[in-house]
Amino acid sequence: MTAGPRDPSAGGERARDPLAGTDRPREPGRQEELGGTRARAQEQGPGGASVEPQERGAGGVLVEPDLSAVAASAARACLAPIALVGLVGTGDRRLTGRAGAGAGALDEEALSFVPCTLEQRGLLEVPDASADERFRADPAVAGEPGVRFYAGVPMIGARGHPLGVVCVMDHRPRELSDEQRETLRSLAGSATALLEMYRYACRSDRIIHGLQEVQELKDHFLSTVNHELRTPLTSIRGYLQLLREGGLDPATQQRFLRVIERNSNHILGLIDELLLVASLNARTAVFTPELVDLVALVRRAVDDAAPEAERRRHTLRLHAPEPVTAWADPRRLQHALGHLLNNALKFTPKGGTIEVRVTADPARRIWIRDTGIGIPPGDVERVFEDFYRTPQAEERGIGGTGMGLPVVDKIIQLHGGSIRIDSELGKGTTVRITLPVPPSGASRSGPARPPG
Repeated sequence: MTAGPRDPSAGGERARDPLAGTDRPREPGRQEELGGTRARAQEQGPGGASVEPQERGAGGVLVEPDLSAVAASAARACLAPIALVGLVGTGDRRLTGRAGAGAGALDEEALSFVPCTLEQRGLLEVPDASADERFRADPAVAGEPGVRFYAGVPMIGARGHPLGVVCVMDHRPRELSDEQRETLRSLAGSATALLEMYRYACRSDRIIHGLQEVQELKDHFLSTVNHELRTPLTSIRGYLQLLREGGLDPATQQRFLRVIERNSNHILGLIDELLLVASLNARTAVFTPELVDLVALVRRAVDDAAPEAERRRHTLRLHAPEPVTAWADPRRLQHALGHLLNNALKFTPKGGTIEVRVTADPARRIWIRDTGIGIPPGDVERVFEDFYRTPQAEERGIGGTGMGLPVVDKIIQLHGGSIRIDSELGKGTTVRITLPVPPSGASRSGPARPPG
């Protein structure tokens, strides 16, 4: 009796990576956050240090230390009616500690004493500001609160970066005693230590969050890979069981064998991709560039994608001059192009259009533009992270492991090039790969060497 063509599993034919986008170029040699995660929004902290915007508040965010107590201590020690603690960042100044009735009226941008104190990198004492041509026109001197005396000490970080100033002011000309000067220096040192501790706490906080994100990505990746491996393996086992039971006609046997072969190739491809990710991250991937015809290489990638484009009723076009030479590893670059075209096909609804263009002006560029579903703005910054998949891909059940775009990015880096992805939700995505001009003297018969 002939058994019917039962299908124990419909899986094993899912594509390997999702399409997502980002609106910024990726340059070779860039430094990544731990585990490939992108830095979250940060403010520029004292001395140019990147810090979180706000000790931990109700929302679990580190809060910048309040230095008003330092300002009050400086005012008491120096018998001054006004004391300030001002911080400097990237081109701006701000007051984080104030003491005295007149301190609230002072504008941090108006105080010309601060840059002079930082420039001196030591105690700056001005007995009478109205008689000093550097400061007599300062609004705090010429107007309210009528500053005459100023003394300030810069806060210098462990790496020599200026962090800010601790200063005292008075309405009358005067000088500090030696003891007061030493106290002001000590207070500046204490404030510096507080800010340094805050900076290190912020850095530790980012590392902890980075590790947590890496662990989440790893857990999600293991779940995805488990599915990507288990589904075709289940299918293979089911078909093998049917073949062992016998009773199948030759045509059905051949069809089952083709499914087994297809699912086996899927598993092998997934394993190869995992090994490639590991070698690219370890910088041990083989890279053998040569002078190639970029147009011919892109055309091969487009031809490979054509059957799937036809199955999905897409229009796939190639626009390219003849020829364009490039210095590239043809196997690696074609692998990257295959990922990008596969993404464009997967994430474009049936009947869409994918256009591929090659230009040389003089940098070699490859453009892949689709009319697909696009990427939500909140996801575009993360698509080059290892194993990251957009929620959009998950919700729509679009298969993949989150390895595709990270692999593409790393391959383009090997070539000394860059990749940029622009995407608009509901309208499509454009990928632009830029490769450097071939090195002078490069030839097909010459020794293979990386660009630069």
